[in-house]
Amino acid sequence: MQPSADSLQIGNYIGALMQWRGMQDDYDAFFTVVDLHAITVAQDPAQLREKTRRTAAQYIAAGIDSSKSTLYVQSQVPAHAELAWILSTITGFGEAGRMTQFKDKSQRYGADQASVGLFTYPILMAADILLYQAEAVPVGDDQKQHVELTRNLAERFNSRFGETFTVPKPVIQGETARIYDLQDPTSKMSKSAESQAGVLYLLDDVNVTAKKIMRAVTDSEGSVRYDRADKPGVANLMTIYSALTGRTLDEIEDEFAGRGYGDFKKAVRDAVVGEFEPVRARALELLEDPAELDRVLAGNADRAAQAAEETLSAVYERVGLLRRG
Repeated sequence: MQPSADSLQIGNYIGALMQWRGMQDDYDAFFTVVDLHAITVAQDPAQLREKTRRTAAQYIAAGIDSSKSTLYVQSQVPAHAELAWILSTITGFGEAGRMTQFKDKSQRYGADQASVGLFTYPILMAADILLYQAEAVPVGDDQKQHVELTRNLAERFNSRFGETFTVPKPVIQGETARIYDLQDPTSKMSKSAESQAGVLYLLDDVNVTAKKIMRAVTDSEGSVRYDRADKPGVANLMTIYSALTGRTLDEIEDEFAGRGYGDFKKAVRDAVVGEFEPVRARALELLEDPAELDRVLAGNADRAAQAAEETLSAVYERVGLLRRG
C-alpha cells in the first residue's frame, strides 16, 4: 500500500491486511510500503517519511510478522527501480496507455498534470512482483489489470531472453471484501474521499470511530438483510460485521431479525472498535520509537535486496548488460 495518508482505513484492513496476515503462514511472503509509487503525485518530503513509518507500523500492528515475512520499504531496495527500467523497454506505449487507473486520473486532472511516473506506475508494479519470483499476488479486483500486464511482461521477457521470471497469478478477494463509504455506500471507501465522515481509520480515536458507525447511512425499511442494489448502506455494514466476526450474511440476518438498525449499528461498532483498538495501541507504541522501527525495516530490506539481486543479476545477464565485476 502507498504511504499516502496518516492512517490506513478499514477497507485496507479487511481487503488486504487480514488476507495478508493469513497468507504469511502458507507462503514466503514479501510485503512492501510502496513509497516510490507515492511520489508519482506531489508530496511533502517530511510528511512522506512520516507516513511511510506510520504505514509500516500499522502493517506490523495488524499482524504482519517481520520474522515470518519480509516487510520493507520499496525505495530501500534499488532493484525495484532498476528492473522497472528494463521492463519499460519491452512495454508498448499503447499497452501502458490502456491501463484504467492512468486513464481515469489523467482525465480527472488533465494530461499536463499527469506525470510520466504515473504513466509507468504499472511497470514499476510489475517489477515489484517479478523481482521476487512471486507465484501469487493478493490484490483487489481493481488491480487485476495490472497483474495481467505483469503476466504479459513476464511471458514476453521469457520468450525473448529465456526463462527468467515466474508468471504470477492474482489472488482476488471475494465481492464481500469490498468496503464502501459509510456516507455514500455506492462508492468504495477511500482515503482520498471528499468527506472523511464515511471513512473508518485504524488510528482514529475510538470515539470518532464509534460516532461514524452510528451515523452511517442506512434506509427507511428497518430490516437487516443483504441487498447490495436496494440496501447498499445496510449491506456495507453487514459486510464489515461479517468480515470481523466470521459470521455469514445469513447468520447476521437471523441474529438481527425483528431488531432495528440501532441494535445492529451498536454491534458493528463494538466489532470494529474491538478489532481496531489493539491495532491502534500497538501502532502508536511502535511509532514512539522510530529508530527501532527503522532498524526492523532496514533488516527486512536487506533480506529483500538479497532476493531481488538474484533476479536482477539474471535479467542483466540475459539482456546483455555488462555488469561491474
